[in-house]
Amino acid sequence: MPHFTAKDGTRLHYTDQGDGPPVIALAGLTRNGADFDHTAPHLPVRLIRLDYRGRGQSDWADPATYTIAQEAQDTLALMDHLGLDRTAILGTSRGGLIAMVLAATARDRLTGVALNDIGPEIAPAGLDIIKTYIGRKPAQTSYAEAAAFRARNWLHFPDVPDDRWLAEVKQQYKESPQGLELRYDPKLRDAVLADGAQPAPDLWPLFDALSGLPVALIRGANSDLLTAQTAAEMCRRNPDMIYAEVPDRGHVPFLDEPTALRALTDWVARLP
Repeated sequence: MPHFTAKDGTRLHYTDQGDGPPVIALAGLTRNGADFDHTAPHLPVRLIRLDYRGRGQSDWADPATYTIAQEAQDTLALMDHLGLDRTAILGTSRGGLIAMVLAATARDRLTGVALNDIGPEIAPAGLDIIKTYIGRKPAQTSYAEAAAFRARNWLHFPDVPDDRWLAEVKQQYKESPQGLELRYDPKLRDAVLADGAQPAPDLWPLFDALSGLPVALIRGANSDLLTAQTAAEMCRRNPDMIYAEVPDRGHVPFLDEPTALRALTDWVARLP
C-alpha cells in the first residue's frame, strides 16, 4: 500500500485513484480515507485520500503532533510527494478545518475547497458528544452488534439501511477476539482534550481566506456540529459558495446522497 514519510519520520498512508482534477480527501477527527468509499465512484476526479498520523493505516506518532497545524503540513508533504503544485481539498469535519488553515497559509497550493458539515464556528453540544467517545473502546463486541446499535440510536440519521451501518462500523473498528478495536491511536483523546482546554480561536478569518476559490458547503440538516445559523453566515460572507443541506443526515453526511452529489458535481465543474 502506498506510503510516504513525513519530515519527522512518521509513515503516512494514502490512496490515489481516478482521473480528472486532483482532489485530496481529508476525513473527520477519528476517521480515515475509507470514509470516502461511498462518494468516490461518483466523482470525476483524481481522488487522493490521506490517513492522518495515528489513524487508519498510518503510523501512530507522538500525540503532541495530533494537531490541525501538523496535519496541514502533512497534507502539503503529500502534495510534494506526488509532485502536485496545486490541488483541491474535500474536507469532512476536521478535514475542512485543515482546508481552511491551508487557505490561510498556503492558498497558492489550492484550487478549491469543499466543506462537509464544518464551519468556522463549532457548536459546543456537538463537541461534547465527541468527547464522550473519542479514544474509548466501543461497548459493542462485534460488527453486527455495533451496526444494530447505530440503527437503533442514531436518530439524527433516520432510514439508513442496515448494510450501510455495517459498512460504517467496519471502516471505524477492527473486529478481534477481544471485541472491537479502534482504527486510530486512543491517545488522540489526550490531544483533543488538551486542545479543548485552550481558548477557542476566531476561525472566521480562515473561512474568509477561501474567498475567490471554488467553494462548496454541505450540511446535514440534523447536524449538531454545524448550526444553520453558522451556515447562513458562511453563505452571506461567500455568496458564490455552493450550498446544499442534506435532509435526514446529522454530522456527517455520507456524501453519496443526491443533494450532496449535486453540490459536489457542481463544485468539481468549477475547478480549474
